[in-house]
Amino acid sequence: MNEKIREHTIDFTNVKTYFEMHSVIRDSLDFPAYYGCNWDACWDCLHEIINQPIHIQIIGLEVLQQDSFSGEGEAFIDLLKDFKHYKNDKYADTILIEIIDQKNGTKTVLE
Repeated sequence: MNEKIREHTIDFTNVKTYFEMHSVIRDSLDFPAYYGCNWDACWDCLHEIINQPIHIQIIGLEVLQQDSFSGEGEAFIDLLKDFKHYKNDKYADTILIEIIDQKNGTKTVLE
């Protein structure tokens, strides 16, 4: 594969609201300005980059796992898993998604 890997870091560390969460996703993944700030729009924009090698690092996921976000962290991770395994893993080898736990200094690769 000769294509350059698109590298993105999504940092939720300072996110306080649902809109801020989607703004971070939009900006971090270079989604267009008209991004709809919802999971359907996120799915649609991810599919625009699905045929390219991509590496996504997620920082601060624990912020989205707080009660105030009502399961948004899990929804985002589920969406990313579906993205990685879209069309029976057709793109799984070109998509690397890592969750970085800064407190413990660990990385978890999303399977």
